[in-house]
Amino acid sequence: MALMLGGAGVLLGVAAVPAQAAEVSYATKCVPPDISGLPPVEGTTKAEVTAPATAKVGDEVELVWKFVQAASKNPDLIDLPANSVQPSGTLKAAGAQTADIAMQGPRENPAIPKGGAMVLSEMKGKLKLTKAGQVTLTPDAYAINVMSTDTKCAPTEAVQSAATINVTEGSGGTSTPTQTPTPSGTPTPTPTQTATPTPTGGDDGGQTDFTGKEVQVPYKCKTPIGDKDATSPVQINAKKNGGSYDLTVQFKKSVMDSPADIPKDSVKPSMEVALGGADTGTVHVEGPTNSEAIKSGDPIEVPDLTGTYKPGASGESTLSPGVLTVEALGTTTTCTPSKSEVSLTLDTTEQPGGAAGGGSAGGSAGGSSTGSGGTSGGLAETGAEDHGSLKALGLVAGTVTLLGGAVFTFLPRRRVR
Repeated sequence: MALMLGGAGVLLGVAAVPAQAAEVSYATKCVPPDISGLPPVEGTTKAEVTAPATAKVGDEVELVWKFVQAASKNPDLIDLPANSVQPSGTLKAAGAQTADIAMQGPRENPAIPKGGAMVLSEMKGKLKLTKAGQVTLTPDAYAINVMSTDTKCAPTEAVQSAATINVTEGSGGTSTPTQTPTPSGTPTPTPTQTATPTPTGGDDGGQTDFTGKEVQVPYKCKTPIGDKDATSPVQINAKKNGGSYDLTVQFKKSVMDSPADIPKDSVKPSMEVALGGADTGTVHVEGPTNSEAIKSGDPIEVPDLTGTYKPGASGESTLSPGVLTVEALGTTTTCTPSKSEVSLTLDTTEQPGGAAGGGSAGGSAGGSSTGSGGTSGGLAETGAEDHGSLKALGLVAGTVTLLGGAVFTFLPRRRVR
């Protein structure tokens, strides 16, 4: 099965003449993004190109590439949010003049459910006509950007021209082909970060508020499309509440700017804070779902994760960021630290029903892990992502980076399952 895609079309430029359109079909090889780990896909592209039937030398004409039919539906992985897909490509001019015309469509699409038909926007570009004669227009390579990842497609056979412009002599002609620059490529999320102090923590006498230090946590993430690495700055703070502690886990940087609109209540993060030192076990903390939709281009903030720690032992107990789970748009991503990084140390007093070996009150009884032993999930090593970023987590932007790669592989349903 191949990526869908094709098409082109045109509006009149300066010349006020009727437009003409034609559809072509050609064999195509599409290469999914490296992050997907999926093989190339071959299929058929159907494209429609619209252009003015006649024009004069010196005219600048606008061309339109319309995607007629996709080679496959959206795989049964995730629902694609509205305005999350953007196509770009190259239209080749030949004949009286030659040029590679950059084409691009807006990031506009309806919400596309799992298994639903793909819908892509029309791509447009401009060409300034420089010589009299016939100029043919032929669709060539194109790319589909889904939330910062590209699937790249190219013809595997000779492609027939989809439109022809009959260019007559006129004022303003030149002997050298020129082309009006047209934006090409696809926008990618711009990482942002918020400066944050990094105080150290510890218990002292009658102190009730304890501030942990910011630690760089190396995560190995198991995602719906494979294993990935990511490093993120995390800080654990505590406030004494009777014999227990109210915990707040903070991710210290905005992960990235959203490359697409994200529906409200679509992302839910949680973590098992690992106990060490005198105490053992885990403490469950979780954050709220995104209360409002996130617009494309706005920063994506990871919410604070909160929970209650009831000590199960007396002495010096350590708290380290543990297994992180992110539920987003019907998928689950699990990230396990490859080594333990202590963020906070508390002088604890054993409480009835406290942690000591299992999940503490208000937490989940995950596998025991100590502050020095780490919590290795045994996930396979893969290429590292950018440090200081949780890009590998589907959490950001509701599976923005990783799941975006899976969506546009256009695999048969059999393989997807």
